[in-house]
Amino acid sequence: MTFITNIKTFAALGSGVIGSGWVARALANGLDVVAWDPAPGAEAQLRSRIQKAWGALETQGLKPGAAQSRLRFVATIEECVANADFIQESAPERLELKIDLHAKITAAARPNVLIGSSTSGLLPSEFYAKAQHPERCVVGHPFNPVYLLPLVEVVGGVNTSPDAVQAAMQVYRSLGMRPLHVRKEVPGFIADRLLEAMWRESLHLVNDGVATTGEIDDAIRFGAGMRWSFMGSFLIYTLAGGDAGMRHFMAQFGPALKLPWTKLEAPELTDALLDSVSDGTLQQLGKHSIADLERYRDDCLLAVQAAIKATKAKHGIDDDA
Repeated sequence: MTFITNIKTFAALGSGVIGSGWVARALANGLDVVAWDPAPGAEAQLRSRIQKAWGALETQGLKPGAAQSRLRFVATIEECVANADFIQESAPERLELKIDLHAKITAAARPNVLIGSSTSGLLPSEFYAKAQHPERCVVGHPFNPVYLLPLVEVVGGVNTSPDAVQAAMQVYRSLGMRPLHVRKEVPGFIADRLLEAMWRESLHLVNDGVATTGEIDDAIRFGAGMRWSFMGSFLIYTLAGGDAGMRHFMAQFGPALKLPWTKLEAPELTDALLDSVSDGTLQQLGKHSIADLERYRDDCLLAVQAAIKATKAKHGIDDDA
C-alpha cells in the first residue's frame, strides 16, 4: 500500500498540552487542522494554547499559508478523521481507552492514511490490537513543547509495515521535526528511559538531603545540560578521551561504573519527599507564573536552536548532524 505523505489536512484527537502542541505545529506549517476532544471547554482551551504559542512560532518562522483560522473543531471522531491526510492521537495514557479510540479512528479513516499516537510509554502492538489496517499505525512520541522541539520517536508495532514507519518519518520531517526510529518496541522508548533514570536519581538526592530541587536543576543547566544540547552524551565522552577517543575514555572511567554511585530504584514517594519536591519547585518559580516561564522556556529554546544552527554553519557541520 502507498501511504499519503504529501499532507494538506492534519487530524488531531486530544487537545491537551501535547495535542495542542501538534495542532500549533501543523498550523504553523500551513496545514488545515481538524481537532476533536470530548472534554468540556476543550475548544476554547485549545484556541487559547495556540494563541499563546503563536508568538514563538512567528519568531521561528511560519510556512506560507500558516494561520490560526485554519483550525476547525468538530464534535465526533468520524468527522475529525474522515478527510484527514494524517492523523495524530494524543489521548490520555490508558490502554483500554486507546484500544477503543483506535478501533473507531481506523474504522472511519481512509485505509492509506497514516496514524500516529503520542503515547510516551504504551506499546503500539497492544493499543492498536483492534485497529483496522494496523499496518499504517505507529507511535509518534513528541516532546513538550511539541511546536518547538523537533524530536519525535517513531515506533512500529508487530503489524506495522516498515514502509509505514518510513512514510511517517517523512511526514514528521515535512513538519520540521527530527524523527528518530526506535528499532525495538520497548516501554518508554529511548528518550524517556534516559530521562526516567535521571529523574529517579534526582528524587533520591532530594530525599537524602543532598541537594534541593533548584540545586539539582543548576547542576544540569550550568553543566551537562549545556553540552547535551549540541552533542549528546556519547560524542561528548569521546572528546573526553582525547585523541584516543572513546576507547581511552572507557578504559579510564569504565571501572567507575561498578561503584555504587547511583540508585536505579525510585525512592518511596513519602509525604515528606513530596513536600520537599513541591516546596523546592515553588521556590524556583518565585513570583513568576507558569505562563511566564512557558514564554521564557520558548524564548530560550528559540535562542539555543538559532545559536546551534549558526555555529554549525560556521564550522561546516551539516544541520542534520
